[in-house]
Amino acid sequence: MMGPFTWRGLYRFWRLMAVGVRTHVLYLSRSGLELVMAVFAPIVFATLAVYLFRAGDHPDRLLQAAVGAGLMGVWSAVLFGGGGAIQEQRWMGTLETLVSAPTRLSLVLLPITFATAIVGTYSLVATVVWGVVLFDIPFTPASPALFVPAMLVCVVALGMMGLLMAATFVLLRNANALANALEYPVWMFSGVLVSTASLPEWTRPVTWALPTSWASRAVQAATGGGEVLRPAAVALALGVGYVAVALVALIWVERRARGTGTLALT
Repeated sequence: MMGPFTWRGLYRFWRLMAVGVRTHVLYLSRSGLELVMAVFAPIVFATLAVYLFRAGDHPDRLLQAAVGAGLMGVWSAVLFGGGGAIQEQRWMGTLETLVSAPTRLSLVLLPITFATAIVGTYSLVATVVWGVVLFDIPFTPASPALFVPAMLVCVVALGMMGLLMAATFVLLRNANALANALEYPVWMFSGVLVSTASLPEWTRPVTWALPTSWASRAVQAATGGGEVLRPAAVALALGVGYVAVALVALIWVERRARGTGTLALT
């Protein structure tokens, strides 16, 4: 049975998460760059995806195209949001304070990554609404009861993966350079728009190791038909694994930063 200290620790953890996510969601909602990316990029993605699918041999998969474009927007929000948050902390001179604070760095970064995933969820909603209103795409998901849960699983899995990205970004002076390099490959290996079956055989292990791949499978299956629960469970399991790796990486980052005192110069 859990003791009062454990219950208190859980309460403090969830309170920290709630306050941190709320704070960073409000902060991101006031960032001009984030708003432009969140408002316009998903609409551009959805428009291109719909026209490409209409011009191709799959006009019946327009709803899946809109959902896939939304998933692209969610990943972009997590990737650039996590990197941007670390960069801004470094520019403002508060990154050293966060690392040296009694609260673990992982508990500071986790709300940031989940906040970016929540803001990125707008991309998924916006692309579907854009397609239904402008292109008359019928909103008929194959599994209506599992569509929203699959979206939530996608957000959680991406938030977990974002923590590992943020752990890497702490050590990079220009984290956005890595973000730019990771955006398109993860889209491709995750199969958000194009099936991973068309990729070379050597990419299979990379695809299987990405939570985004399984999360997108769950959402696409809920949209167009197929198994939803298994890919959703695999996405969450991989997300937990990414969090574990991120926690180990952040412990090493903290020790290195405290030992060398050159975090701002990295």
